[in-house]
Parts: sequence; structure tokens; C-alpha cells
Amino acid sequence: MKFRAKIVDLACLNHFTRVSNMIAKLAKTCTLRISPEKLNFILSDKLASGGVSMWCELEQENIFSEFQMEGVSAENNEIYLELTSENLSRALKTAQNARALKIKLTNKHFPCLTVSVELQLSSSSSSRIVTHDIPIKVIPRRLWKDLQEPSVPDSDVSIYLPALKTMKSVVEKMKNISNHLVIEANLNGDLNLKIETELVCVTTHFKDLGNPVLPSESVSQNRHPEDMVEVHIDIRKLLQFLAGQQVTPTKAVCSKFAFSLPTSSLICIQSSKFKYAQFWELRLPGQSGRKVSLS
Repeated sequence: MKFRAKIVDLACLNHFTRVSNMIAKLAKTCTLRISPEKLNFILSDKLASGGVSMWCELEQENIFSEFQMEGVSAENNEIYLELTSENLSRALKTAQNARALKIKLTNKHFPCLTVSVELQLSSSSSSRIVTHDIPIKVIPRRLWKDLQEPSVPDSDVSIYLPALKTMKSVVEKMKNISNHLVIEANLNGDLNLKIETELVCVTTHFKDLGNPVLPSESVSQNRHPEDMVEVHIDIRKLLQFLAGQQVTPTKAVCSKFAFSLPTSSLICIQSSKFKYAQFWELRLPGQSGRKVSLS
């Protein structure tokens, strides 16, 4: 296995750093998937009481000026690595205003992802190199099947979201009242964020958000535009996602899927340089199942 890549464009370096910081806020450890065309950060967490899965995708040609890799074999030209998210984020923090950044797979008594940062010295035309060796675990091929991009079925309702900063502000206020949030949406462009307790019910309404055009065979075609589809979600996990956003998305869409238990939720954010998706699997006894996605 071999991997080496280089970033020289400052805008691409800053974008890659923001993505790394976002991943570090969402997960202690993650999987880095390296393929000839893409880099993926993956979190797959299956718990008896519900877990979180995450899929972040970067087109290598949009980020790296140089990119070389050789997978485990010609037939399986991929590499899967497990690493501590904070270690990569901390290494990239030293790369602000760097002249170049290099990443390569090394073996220094143990497998490492070596990050080398070339820094320009302000007092002269010379530079210095700062190197970080990030410990990793190479994931065997038999476990790859658990680290694939989740498939998304046809939705019952899809709706454009308001600004994520606005959603974060609303959810932060609601977390002091309830641990769970109800998200409602319909095909009329209406979105509600609601919390319910024995003493109080609080709802924030968003109107005229718009709905993306769906394929004609979508299950939502038979739904009345004003009929609401809802999902019950752990408010702390939604807030964790919203607080971790480090990039400005070009698109955010919420899609809901009528399922039986367990309740599942998907959040997907897209920008010009990367695609990011977070999937939540929640088990809420006594509540109808729904699935949510943003893309």
C-alpha cells in the first residue's frame, strides 16, 4: 500500500482544514478511505440504543495538486485507515498560511499518516518543515463491507432547509426544555421544529422554504402537499451536527422517509468541493419511525 498527496493552493488547504475540524467535532475516531478519485471520512457506529453513521466525501482533484496511491491489490485499489480525528485536526492547525502540505502513509515502528507542513519564515525567503506522525490502524479488507456509503430510499417529503446557523440558534434554545425534537415538513414548503413535554409545547415555523423536484416515481407524488411527515430525533445529536459545521454549504435539503422502527435520520450537506452526509439511527420506544436527510 502506498499513499502520498500534496496541497499547495491556500484556499484548498483551508477548506481541507475546515472539513477536518468538522469531523473532529463530530467523532473521536473515524475511518479514512483512500481511493484513486476520492477521500472519504467515515464514522460507523452501531449501538443497541441507536448510533451515528457519517459519510464525508472529497473529490481528490478539487483539493490536491498531487495525488498518488496504491491500494491493497489491483482488484481492490483502496485503503481504509482508522485514526483519531483530533490528531489530524491538530496537525492541520499548524498549516495556516503554509506554503505547502504533504500527507503520506509511512511506517515508523508503527503505521502512521505523516503530515508535513512547509511554513514560510517571515524574516527571510527560507522555510521550515513541521512534521506530524499520526498513529493509524490499517483496516483489513474483511471489514470494508461495514464502511460503505449508505443508500437512501425514495423520500416521502423533501424540503430546502433554512440557514443552518438559524437552525442552530433555535435548537440551542430548545435543548433546555427537552431532550428530543420533532421535525415536521410537507410538500408545501413548511418546516416545523417542535418540542413537547407534559408542561409545554414550543414550535418554530419556517414558511415558503421550497421543495426540490423529485423523480416522478417518488413515493411523495401521492402525498397531499399540506400533509406533514415528522421525525423524532435526539436534540443533542442534531445540535452536535449543527455546532460542528465549518463550511458554507451550497445546498441543504431535508428528506423524510416513512419507516417502521427503528427511527433513522440522515443529514447531507454539499458544497462546491465536498459532499458530507451524517446518518443517525435512533430508537425511540412508542414513537412512529421516520427518516430524515439533508443533501
